[in-house]
Amino acid sequence: MPYPTHTKTFIELVKLGGELRRIHLLESPSVEQYITQYPEDGSNIVEKPIYKHGNVYINDTQYFANVPEVAWTFYIGGYQPAQKWLKDRKDRALDFEDILHYQKIIVALTETNRIMQEIDTVLVEI
Repeated sequence: MPYPTHTKTFIELVKLGGELRRIHLLESPSVEQYITQYPEDGSNIVEKPIYKHGNVYINDTQYFANVPEVAWTFYIGGYQPAQKWLKDRKDRALDFEDILHYQKIIVALTETNRIMQEIDTVLVEI
């Protein structure tokens, strides 16, 4: 990353970096503003997670609705967190806290993508 020559640019990057850190640690209030739903009752057992038409199915009948594709396919450090988190819970039942946590992950990944685009815009100005 090039070093910014203007103070205003540096301050903007610091702000965006701080926001990104809070989101990744799930400390930002924005991660509590869920963009997905979990509309179907059932066993909550993660069988084979599948992304289909904006929904992430954990089994034949249960799914997280309105998951942005960018969140499902987003890579961080060589893996896709939205997919890995569910795969790590294969054959296990999600409890209420797990369902909320996964919804926070989806918000965090979506917001990360947005902030990275903002950072790219700021860097173009350098």
